[in-house]
Amino acid sequence: MTTPPDPARRTTSMRTHMCGDLRAGDVGATVSVCGWVARRREHGEHLAFVDLRDHSGVVQCVVDNSVDVRSEWVLRITGTVRPRPEGTANEALPTGSVEIGDCSVEVLNVAEPPPFPVDARADDVDEAIRLRHRYIDIRRERMQRNLRVRATVNSAIRSEMERNGFVEVETPFLVPSTPEGAREFLVPSRKERGSFYALPQSPQLWKQLLMVAGVDRYYQIARCLRDEDLRADRQYEFMQLDAEMSFVDQDDVLDNIGRAVMAAARAVTGEEPPAIERMTWREAMESYGVDKPDLRFGMRLVELTDLFVATEFKAFAGAASIKAIRVAATDHAEAAASGRNKLDALTDRAKKLGAKGLVWIRVGEAGGIDSPVAKFLSAVEVEGLLSRTGAVAGDLVLVVADDWATVCGVLGQLRNDIGRPPVHEGPYRYVWVTEFPLFVGVDAVSGKPRPGHHPFCHPHPDDLALMDSDPLSVRALAYDLVLNGWELGSGSIRIHEPAIQRRVFNLLGISDDEADHRFGFFLQPFRYGAPPHGGFAFGIDRLTAILAGEENIREVIAFPKTQSGADPMTNAPTPVDGGVLDELGIRLLPPPAQS
Repeated sequence: MTTPPDPARRTTSMRTHMCGDLRAGDVGATVSVCGWVARRREHGEHLAFVDLRDHSGVVQCVVDNSVDVRSEWVLRITGTVRPRPEGTANEALPTGSVEIGDCSVEVLNVAEPPPFPVDARADDVDEAIRLRHRYIDIRRERMQRNLRVRATVNSAIRSEMERNGFVEVETPFLVPSTPEGAREFLVPSRKERGSFYALPQSPQLWKQLLMVAGVDRYYQIARCLRDEDLRADRQYEFMQLDAEMSFVDQDDVLDNIGRAVMAAARAVTGEEPPAIERMTWREAMESYGVDKPDLRFGMRLVELTDLFVATEFKAFAGAASIKAIRVAATDHAEAAASGRNKLDALTDRAKKLGAKGLVWIRVGEAGGIDSPVAKFLSAVEVEGLLSRTGAVAGDLVLVVADDWATVCGVLGQLRNDIGRPPVHEGPYRYVWVTEFPLFVGVDAVSGKPRPGHHPFCHPHPDDLALMDSDPLSVRALAYDLVLNGWELGSGSIRIHEPAIQRRVFNLLGISDDEADHRFGFFLQPFRYGAPPHGGFAFGIDRLTAILAGEENIREVIAFPKTQSGADPMTNAPTPVDGGVLDELGIRLLPPPAQS
């Protein structure tokens, strides 16, 4: 755990203590506390209890009943700390054994009634209302805790990175537009009409230039922006630990980043986190069907292709890949014992994910099977299927036959649909996924391969001979860090040889002239002696959300956007005055006609 703040250093001219700091050892002391009225309760004819709240907690104050204070009024209360009367201690509160008596009350500000309760009941309030009044929402204990967890994560990361010899360097926020795999936010230039800056998707190019410049070990807690659809683990703007190292191989990067992540987890939880596991991308796809595997539950994909190589069942005959998952009745009774309607729903889900169909097989008491395809399977095939999957009475087996990528993708998603717990539940399971493909698929228009990560990943040395003949088989020295099925971040060993960088650009359809035009500022320095280097970046929002026990990163960001990208508090995005657009040389197109 991080060192708690020194109470003596939190005093000001208006307060001697924070509300949540008072304990039995303070009995007899005269104190002043400041905060918001969490609750007022009358106690007999002459007295009232005021629960005063600041970010550190709540303390009970006994005031004269004539004092008129209401919910969320801002007060300064001065009085004497004393034990609560026998039988009235509140063990649920850290301050529950004491109260402040003989109080004088100073009203620092009055408040209108808040739009929702400033306590746990606000969890049930519509999120748009909470975000519209985020300054009220943040007063709640949950949000205060989350923001402090985030600060603890940042502090632990900085300490660990500096302990390992990294230096913090800020990189530009107005940058040229570059292809990094995501849509950019563009900023028009007033001075150069028709030209634009981009807001950084990441500091990728700049941190590599810092390695050319001899910085050796760089890090930054960087704000990045990507114009992508929002979801539970994605916002337009996000914070990431960004790092780069010189004269390293993949293991050096993974070790250093792993230490920073473990330091953050240790600081928040106070416990030693489990070791980070490791698997290749191919192993992840074969066993879990996704490149960000959740290791907290079983239901791994089972290979069946060779079992059905001579099958007479047409749906399986000739299929490039056949795999299955076992839904154990003991672990997921509802799914395993699904009625026909739910099984049909699973089939529909598989088809929507791209499969031609889904075969379900329910295992009976005597080892028999209940399935629409039972009559098409031989006894040997049934026996082999049950043996390989480990299915027993009451279990459900789901089988997909198709091309390898479709089989893995469909079963991987069904596995998550059926068995995956909330991201913050259960044990933390960290895993490095390595050896991603350098290219993923072919662009339908250009016919050129698409980069799997970004154009600056170094090809695996063992696969360089395949670059021209079979580029889709080339592995990259690229790696992701995954926690409980969420991708925390990714990185790679970079290309430091200009010839290999141009070769990759050419495969992507970027000519030497175009590369010089778009990346000249980046490529030219590499002619002056670039060291071997590699790096990584992981999302601080995502790591913090899991460590804070949240399912959505919006709960650990002070002022997030909604899933639609709007800010209910400021109403952003908003139209801009026409004069401003004229100054920038921008003319808006009319909205597209409604069909």
